[in-house]
Amino acid sequence: MNIDLSLLHSQTKKEIDITGIYTLPKEYCTEQSVIEASNLNVTGKVYLKTSSEDLDSEEDYIAAKITGTIILQDSISLEPIEYPISVEYDDILEENCKKDENTLDIFQFLWENIVLEIPLQFTKVEDLSKFHGDGWRLISEDELTKTANNPFSELLKDYKEE
Repeated sequence: MNIDLSLLHSQTKKEIDITGIYTLPKEYCTEQSVIEASNLNVTGKVYLKTSSEDLDSEEDYIAAKITGTIILQDSISLEPIEYPISVEYDDILEENCKKDENTLDIFQFLWENIVLEIPLQFTKVEDLSKFHGDGWRLISEDELTKTANNPFSELLKDYKEE
């Protein structure tokens, strides 16, 4: 979804309000562990601000707060789980602003800022005992460090002494 910034650049408006509730299209959610990003509450505006390097030029700035809940894939059970996000952004708008078209791709802007908040691994599984197979079982880090059969126990012993 493109937001027209031509009124801002022609000095007709001082700021453009981008406040609203957005749902990212499914094609954004295929690359990460994100299953769904809907009902994202965005509060913010796009405005022109004098460049710090060149006082005669103005740059597009955006001040926005993105809040909501996204659906992630659990790292262990692979089930969908809710993950709350809250992102505040106040910076130059370069990446998602198409200068020649005077537009802002709001979906691309939201995606790039949400993806920075997603942890590499996220789980709500507390009982690891049900994750096992023929000759293997999933254990926690605490259990690994306390187990006498830990193949790394000799290395850990030396590490603790330092």
